[in-house]
Amino acid sequence: MRVLGIDPGLTRCGVGIVDVDRSRRATLVAVTVLRTPPTMPLEHRLLEIGRGIAALMDEHQPVSIALERVFAQHNLPTVMGIAQISGVALSAAAERGLAVGLHTPSEVKAAVTGYGSADKKQVATMVQRVLGLTELPKPADASDALALALCHAWRGAPSAAGAAASALTPAQEKWRAAERRARERRPIP
Repeated sequence: MRVLGIDPGLTRCGVGIVDVDRSRRATLVAVTVLRTPPTMPLEHRLLEIGRGIAALMDEHQPVSIALERVFAQHNLPTVMGIAQISGVALSAAAERGLAVGLHTPSEVKAAVTGYGSADKKQVATMVQRVLGLTELPKPADASDALALALCHAWRGAPSAAGAAASALTPAQEKWRAAERRARERRPIP
């Protein structure tokens, strides 16, 4: 299974692609960090990163996409940037009919290191070991994107849009149920 992981950000957006076989053995396909300068107008930053994500999806043909889900963050501009890039990535995945999994940072850390509060160096070290890399993936955005892809694949990632909800973790199932309830409460315009 080929999974494309995205660690969303406006200044640095990590993208990692891995192949994972049935025995959970993973191999690196590609990793990069898409960058935009903070001085660039927001709409151009979103366009540039969106084009980069779309190009990587088209080039590497993943069967599934993994995105970081951030529940809470004190830095509002950071949260907004993550949300905006996530929206761009979700749109690109939907255009291609790709299944998407959203994973919290602690979920990814637990999947990759066995400890949900692992630090970035521990995550990078495990990504390096799992993928048989000669050095730690740098910067952290690249390492985090690869960790997202590994987490997604190891947790039984769906391989096509509309895959069964049973492939979701209990936390993801609760989140999806809450999203459905919120949509049901909203009046349709």
